[in-house]
Amino acid sequence: MELNSIGLNAEKSLVLSNELNELLANFQQYYQNLRGIHWNIKGKHFFDLHVKFEELYDDANMKVDEIAERVLTLGGVPLHTYADYIAKSEVPVGKNITKDVDAIRLIVDSLSHLLIIERRILNASGDADDEGTNSMMGDFITEQEKTVWMMKAWLAEEI
Repeated sequence: MELNSIGLNAEKSLVLSNELNELLANFQQYYQNLRGIHWNIKGKHFFDLHVKFEELYDDANMKVDEIAERVLTLGGVPLHTYADYIAKSEVPVGKNITKDVDAIRLIVDSLSHLLIIERRILNASGDADDEGTNSMMGDFITEQEKTVWMMKAWLAEEI
């Protein structure tokens, strides 16, 4: 078994970097959705949601950078073109969303998809003894689960 310069199995690290690239593409789509709903939201909840969506897209932008840097740390090359993001992303695309309920549902649907990918990466990083990726996924999952709960509460829906 060949180890990379950070002491991880080189082959498993490249597999993880590919899975992180999938997450990166999906996060970029999520980020773009958040920008769109931030700009286009209308209605009685405009002021509250406009601020909330900015908070969420700032957070997503930071996570995009963290994911890309982890890909590099593991020896991969982060995806960095919109063509790559579109080809790999499965997060729903939100276009011209102006209604509050539709915007919140888009966030819940997007985060639900991201959580599936993150749990898969969490399992793979555990198998690879990759504490760096494992820790990052654990932090993302904890935060996003709370956001889903809050958004579902806003929608007056059960988890």
